Amino acid sequence: MKRKILLVLIGIMMSLAAAAQVTSDTLQIRGLIIVRNKDTRNRNSFKMFNDTTYMRNKLKKNLHTRWFVFDIGFNNYTDRSNYGEAFAMAMYPSASYIPTYSYLNDRAGNGQQFRYDYTGVGLNTFAPRSASAPLTPSEFKLITGKSININVWLIMQRLNMYKHKLNLVYALGLEMNNYRYARNISYVPGYPTQIIRDTLDFSKNKLYAGYLSIPLMLNFNSNPTRPGRAFEASFGIMGGYLVKARTKQISKEYGKVKTNDEFNLNKWKLSLTSELGYGPVKLYGNFALTPLHDYGLEQYPFSIGFRFNGF
Repeated sequence: MKRKILLVLIGIMMSLAAAAQVTSDTLQIRGLIIVRNKDTRNRNSFKMFNDTTYMRNKLKKNLHTRWFVFDIGFNNYTDRSNYGEAFAMAMYPSASYIPTYSYLNDRAGNGQQFRYDYTGVGLNTFAPRSASAPLTPSEFKLITGKSININVWLIMQRLNMYKHKLNLVYALGLEMNNYRYARNISYVPGYPTQIIRDTLDFSKNKLYAGYLSIPLMLNFNSNPTRPGRAFEASFGIMGGYLVKARTKQISKEYGKVKTNDEFNLNKWKLSLTSELGYGPVKLYGNFALTPLHDYGLEQYPFSIGFRFNGF
């Protein structure tokens, strides 16, 4: 193990040495120049500059690729669920009501199943509650500081459209969304899946949803030859496909319990995506146009955070 770590460190040092040019007072790493000076007290001070010649040569290529771009931010959602109609369904379950769901044959041909939507029928089926203890939005409150969003873009490319100031940006990667619930609720897999109020007290109660996603954005760069002083803005759309979903709960009674299922989550996700930056500092935002769940809860997730440019 130690030998492997040593080999990795040697490889990193050799890569840096190959990419950098060093003089007594100057270090150049690709397009970045670091100059060392002495102040009046004979202490070292450092200044960083962009090598415009390097950038001009680089901009001769119309396609630029970055590997392993990382996003780190926080998740939340906008809740448009029909709680009032769900309460009416719970209070008057025998009342005449014409639902808007349709009938479907199941895969085994064993009769019929309901296909619910985002009306009170779907919500009351997905999260059934009694009239004496009705469903409220606070039941799905998130701990924002612990609802972490991490995205790993395996490859991100920028295609020049006009003088490198107007570009097309696209990527392929994984969106990893964690929703940390503040209340003691549990997803119960089945047909249909249900969300119940649990009798257990959870020290951690989390839903994870992972998507394979492709963003497509139009990018504006104010100063392509000086990226350290450039303002960038990107806006576009992003499509994702659900590849993994699970819940993780920790309680005194059962310890750590992980459950893998689709939990009535939408298989497909469509979002608005954006990026704003100045120099090396970049912010991103993703705002879903499709609800998190397939029916019942009409919650539209969004994530905001910092983007790191990768390699």
